[in-house]
Amino acid sequence: MSSDRPKAFPTPLPRLEPNTFTFEQWPMVKPTGFREYDARWLFPQEINLMGVQALGLGLGTLIHERGVRPDIVTGHDFRAYSSSIKLALIAGMQAAGLRVKDIGLALSPMAYFGQFALDCPCVAMVTASHNDNGWTGVKMGAERPMTFGPDEMGRLKEIVTRGEFRYRDGGAYEFVSDFAQVYFDDLVARAKPVSRKLKVVAACGNGTAGAFAPALLERLGVEVIPLDVEPDHSFPRYNPNPEDMAMLHAIADKVRETGADVGLGFDGDGDRCGVVDDEGEEIFADKIGVMLARDLSKLHPEATFVVDVKSTGLYAADPELQSRGVRTDYWKTGHSYIKRRVNELSALAGFEKSGHFFFNAPVGRGYDDGLLTAIAVIEMLDRNPGQSMADLYRALPKTWGSPTMSPHCADEVKYGVVEAVTERFRALQAAGEPVGGHAITSLVTVNGVRVTTADGTWGLVRASSNKPELVVVVESPVSEARLHEMFAAVDGVLRQHPEVGAYNQTI
Repeated sequence: MSSDRPKAFPTPLPRLEPNTFTFEQWPMVKPTGFREYDARWLFPQEINLMGVQALGLGLGTLIHERGVRPDIVTGHDFRAYSSSIKLALIAGMQAAGLRVKDIGLALSPMAYFGQFALDCPCVAMVTASHNDNGWTGVKMGAERPMTFGPDEMGRLKEIVTRGEFRYRDGGAYEFVSDFAQVYFDDLVARAKPVSRKLKVVAACGNGTAGAFAPALLERLGVEVIPLDVEPDHSFPRYNPNPEDMAMLHAIADKVRETGADVGLGFDGDGDRCGVVDDEGEEIFADKIGVMLARDLSKLHPEATFVVDVKSTGLYAADPELQSRGVRTDYWKTGHSYIKRRVNELSALAGFEKSGHFFFNAPVGRGYDDGLLTAIAVIEMLDRNPGQSMADLYRALPKTWGSPTMSPHCADEVKYGVVEAVTERFRALQAAGEPVGGHAITSLVTVNGVRVTTADGTWGLVRASSNKPELVVVVESPVSEARLHEMFAAVDGVLRQHPEVGAYNQTI
């Protein structure tokens, strides 16, 4: 029941100057931090601790508004300021009448698992995932195993930016100690005993996963070669992001140096996993997904898989998957979108090019977990004792693909740029004009625009959901030359917009 206390918490302002009295007296929340399915801000430039309190109050207000039981699990990732962010969030959530169970330093999938193990319908995980140092954010949900999508994030933004907070009695706090062991026990119980002797590089980018991934892999019975597992929230070597080539190159070097059977790289909050084979070849996550789909479809023929629009066309074209009656559903990029789609279709798994993999029953519970992905890769190797990771990779039909490339584009304009780019490709298709020298055969606009030409080569442009960037991916089943032609064509359209800046990486 709402109390009769007056609404005392101030309505957040979008901008305040640091090192001022007002900054310490008033909440600041930049509205663009409410993204499609996550909340992300630069701290303290875009949100201050009072602003985080406001977020907690808003989240509690939304949960009660939706009629969800107000029990919530929370944790924080390894950054210099994450624990203080979490405590400010908890203060707001308690004031809104939420009963908080705090699992401490954690991976995002540990918090998702906590929704089940601790019987909490809701989750609020303080993490900026793989974003650079200086970023913070919260992954939230109120319907396990799903996380918020645009509708929930839009309403949360309204509540917080308008100051529509509702105080409630009944808030509570409990610290849950040693929860990592409960999480490990559950993962190990789900894993098959490993009969093959395997040497595994575990790379963590000096982020949160270093506290957990090596220990879990050792419990599986593999030999673990740790790489950058020591805690250092300045991320001195590279960002803990298995989509970044710097991290993949470091893993490849360690694999070649040690003769490991596979290299596994975990992102900043442990919900993603990247893979390097035993020959040091960096395998993009969408190809790993195809390999896992091949493996799992032997056990579960006619399975459905959900994949994001950034992913390889092999999910639909691979003869081995076709022979087992596999159905593939290409859907919007984003862990919240794919998670929800996997649940809606009762798919066996969902795969994103970013390395978010979602294993549904009987393999998992439907949320993304980099350690469960690592287990799936190890089990795939164990089920194919006569083949190396490189052999399994070579067995796929050959395509030439790019990494995920992200040119800078401000949050305020990026969606408009993508809309204009989409209209440009529509106009080219309507006029029968080629892209990269070949005719357009299809445009998929479920999430940005994916333009495919007659030879199967395709390019994608979409807005990043969690950073001021666009996302560009290209792939060709024909040749590396066609890959570069498609990239040049897509980039040529982007360069018509001066708001689009430099790439973080290119081919």
